[in-house]
This record gives sequence, structure tokens and C-alpha cells, in this order.
Amino acid sequence: MAFWRRLRQAGKPGTSVPLAAGRSQSLKRKLAAATAIAGLCTIGLAALLMARSYGDFAAARQNLYDISEYRVLLDAANVLSAERGPANSVLGEPPSQESAARDRLRAFRARSDAALERLLTPPPAPAGLHQHHIPPLMVERVRERLHRARAEIDALATQPLEARQMEEIQHAIEGMFQAVDALQPVVGWQVRQLSACHVGLAAPALAGKMLGDLREYGGRVASQIMAPIAARQPIPVRSLADASRSRGRLVELWELAGPAYNMYGEAPRLEHAFADANHQFFGQGLSMVDSMVAQGRVSGHYSMTPTEFTNRYVPTLEPLERLRSAFLDEVIAHFEADRTRALRVLATAGGVSALILLVLGYLLVFAQRSVFLPLLHARDAVIALAEGRSRPAFAMPATGHEMRRLFDALDILRRKLRERASLTEQLEHQARTDSLTGLLNRRVLERIAAQPADPAGSATVSLILMDVDRFKQINDRHGHPAGDQVLRAVADLMRNMVNPDHALARFGGEEFALLMPGASTDEAASMAHALRTAICAEPIRLADGTRLPVTASFGVATERSGAAHWPRLFAAADAAMYRAKAEGRNCVRRADEPAEAVDE
Repeated sequence: MAFWRRLRQAGKPGTSVPLAAGRSQSLKRKLAAATAIAGLCTIGLAALLMARSYGDFAAARQNLYDISEYRVLLDAANVLSAERGPANSVLGEPPSQESAARDRLRAFRARSDAALERLLTPPPAPAGLHQHHIPPLMVERVRERLHRARAEIDALATQPLEARQMEEIQHAIEGMFQAVDALQPVVGWQVRQLSACHVGLAAPALAGKMLGDLREYGGRVASQIMAPIAARQPIPVRSLADASRSRGRLVELWELAGPAYNMYGEAPRLEHAFADANHQFFGQGLSMVDSMVAQGRVSGHYSMTPTEFTNRYVPTLEPLERLRSAFLDEVIAHFEADRTRALRVLATAGGVSALILLVLGYLLVFAQRSVFLPLLHARDAVIALAEGRSRPAFAMPATGHEMRRLFDALDILRRKLRERASLTEQLEHQARTDSLTGLLNRRVLERIAAQPADPAGSATVSLILMDVDRFKQINDRHGHPAGDQVLRAVADLMRNMVNPDHALARFGGEEFALLMPGASTDEAASMAHALRTAICAEPIRLADGTRLPVTASFGVATERSGAAHWPRLFAAADAAMYRAKAEGRNCVRRADEPAEAVDE
């Protein structure tokens, strides 16, 4: 403590610290102790930096692993959805143990079983990572419904083609729907787990699910008319309604999917996949469905068998699968880049920490000898400037020319701060006001309008927009100086009539605006009528003695306060003002009154 007292005394005018040999050694020991403490603190900060960098790297690894595992789940949902295609083909062909459709169905079933088994028994996570284990009961529920749907399809497939009832075929197809739907709670559970783990995973997880739903609903819209096609009967109203709902959901999902490829910047492969899906599925695939629906509305005679329809329609679904796959590739590439970047940051942090420790040792020695004590004097000088003292009291240091120049600079800074304060005040006034009329300008008015409402007051605000009628004719006949004089006179008149709590501004050209916080539409309209009456009551005398009658048109609107409502408030008042112009000028129109209302 005695050491710091001597340093403070060195900063007082007329005092000095004698540098005797004993005191000099004491100062060196204390500065050495301070250096050691600073070094330890730096090591601690470096350790914290390293720990944070390692934490970022570990989080990036976990995110990459989580999104990769989530992709496995989406792939499983896609495989289950794709199994419906060959199943539809089998339901539409005669009983047979060997056919291309049955071979495809067996292959697709094997894929579905493998995908569900992968969800039940995932491989162990790499060291240092944790898994989000899907509850086995949820997956078992999917397998149970899938087995039930398969049994129903197999039972129907053994019957003669003509013996299969359309209702039975439709029920079997809906069983496959239920199997896919049973997997959706699993997807939702996984999305919640990812969102809770890291907020950055929520958006790509939801977007991936949405793109997967595109493939599912793309298959459903065809499957929902497959039963009448297989039975060679007209499409019933229920199937038409189901297909129409699925088509609407498809269009909705497609519109939402548009921004997905911009999630992480430019993605040419994803954009190409998006264009392919738009052309092949939404251009060709849905047209094929529409054609079959049109045939089914008229009769049960279709141009394609279920197998032919499936073989032609399923390839149009492949661009949707590629789109989802391309999106997930981009997401995984993004998180791989995050992991690589985090690893580089970790390595850089280690190297930089070591370098900082070396540089710090040198800087502390230099600071002890040449900077530390003089800076204490500078501190007192800066405090004096911050307190606004015109002549700060400090002793000029005697440790070197550089420090003397620092204090010279502080004296210059004192003078410049005084000049800047005066200039800032002038600039702020110019930035707030219109140079011609002295009123607020548009930028300041909009800033006031964007402020939230006072909790203790009204939540509404009224806006009056006023435009001088035939102002161009005034400029053309009497010249622009006369026009400027008219604007100044109108501004002075309004300023004298307006409540000081309200904001009056020149909005641009010959247009003025009055913002009235807490005022109702009736109050604002009353003020507008008063202003209109005052403006037209007394002609404005120009510089050459001409008495010039002036009128103005007003638009009034009321809206909730705040930045979110300002565009709507301005648009309503502006529309009302232009309606006043259109209905004869020199009148007031409210945004909430009928268009045919006439001002008295």
C-alpha cells in the first residue's frame, strides 16, 4: 500500500518520489511481484481461451454427429414412403409369385427393415460424443403398423384381380400411410432433442423434415387414387378430396421449401436439384396425376394400369429425393466446415497463447521502466478532462520526451473537445430540423413514430398529413422564392397552433406531417379542420405585396404506436390525403370514413 501511496503522491503537483537505493529496490520487488501476478493471470486467461476453443470444437463435433444421425432417420422415413410404390403396383396386377413389381417390393421391404433396425440398434457414438437414443417403443410401434399393412397387402395380392374390392385396396394403401405416419412422432422427438442440444440445429432439422414431407405427399397424391385405378372404377369423392388436400399440402410445402437452399449461402447443386424437382415432379408428375384424375372422374377406364402408372410416376419423385439429399449434404458440409474451423481456432488459440506469454514478459519489463509511472500521471490528466476542468492539474513527467509529448497531446485534446462539443451541438440541431421552415425533418419524425407507446398512456397515435394545394402553380407563377415564403408562412401558422407535445415536421416538398401521440381520430380530425380553416382564412402576403390565397388538403389516420405499425399508419394517412386531393382539395379526409363522404 505504501508503494501505491507514493505513486499517487508522484502525480500531485509539486511532489516527487525520491529514488533512493533502498526504495528503488523495494519498487523493483513490488513491480516484479506485480509482473508475476499478471503473468499468472495471463496464463489463466489463456487457459480459459483454450477451454472455450475446445468447447467450440467439441460442440461442432457433436452438431455434425447429431445432424448426420438425424439424416439416417429422415432416410428411414423416405424408405418407408418409397415402399408404397411397388406395393401399389402389386395391388394392381394379377396374383403371381414372380414379377418385376414383386421383386421390387421385396427389395424395398428389405430396405425398410434394415432402416428400422438401424434406428433400433445404432452404432456407438465416437469417443467424446453422446447419442440421442430413440425410445425403442416408438420404433416398435412403426414396425407393428408396417407389418400389419404388409399382411393386408399380401392377403389382397393373393386374390384374383377381379375379386379385389376398391375399398379393400384403399384400406391397404391407407395402412401404409399409417405406417409412415407412425414414424412422424419419432422425427418430431428427434427435432426436439436437436433443438434442445443446439439452437443452430433447429432450422436445418425442420427444413430437412419439410423436404422429406415433400416426397411423402408426392407419393400420397398418387396413392390416394391408386385404389380406383386398380379396381378399374371411377374415383370416389372421398379419394378426390384426399388427393386434393395432399396436392394443396404439396404446393404449400414447395413454397416454403424455396428459401431452403439459401440457408448457408450459395449452393449451386441444391439450386439445380430444386430446378429439377420443379420441372420433373411439379411439371410432369402432377400433370400425370391430373390426367388420371380427369379419366377417373368420367369413368373407370384408365390409360395406364397401376404398374404402368407407378413405373412412370415414381421416377418423377426422384428429384424430390435428390433435393432432400442435396439439402442434407449442404447442411452436413456446413457443420463439417464448422468443425474444421473450430479445430483451426483451437490450434491457433494454443499458438497465440504461447506467443502472448512471451510478448507479455517483454512488455511488462518495458512497462515497468518507461511507462507505468508516467501513465499514472496521464490518468490524472484524463480524469481532469473527463470532469471538464479547463486547466487540469498535473505535473509534467520527467521520464522522457515521448511522455512529454503525450501530455502535450492531452492539452490539445482539451481544446479540441471544447470545440467539438460546440460543433456537435450545431450539427445535432441541423440534423433534426428542416433548414427552410425550422420544423422537424422527416427522419426525426419517423424516429419519433418508431418509439414504443408510453405504458402509462394511450397505445395509439394519430397522424395528419397535409399538402399545400397547387403548390407547383405558385412556383410557376410567382417563382421559387415565393414558394419558399409560402412554406415558411404555413409552417409558422401551424407551429403556433400545434400542441408542443406533438411532433410537427416538414415531410418533403410542400407536404407537412403532424404526429399526435395518444390522440383519437376525432381529435386529430378536429385539429386538421382547425389548421385547414386557419390556412385558407388569411392570404399570404408575398415580398412584392401580392396577397396569395393558399389552401391545403389533409389526410388523417390513427394506428397503434411503434415501428411495426408506422408503415400502415403512414399509408392510411397518405391515402386519405390523396383522396382529399381527388375530392376537390381544401378539405379533410379520414382514413376510416367512407370514400363518398363529403367535407362540410
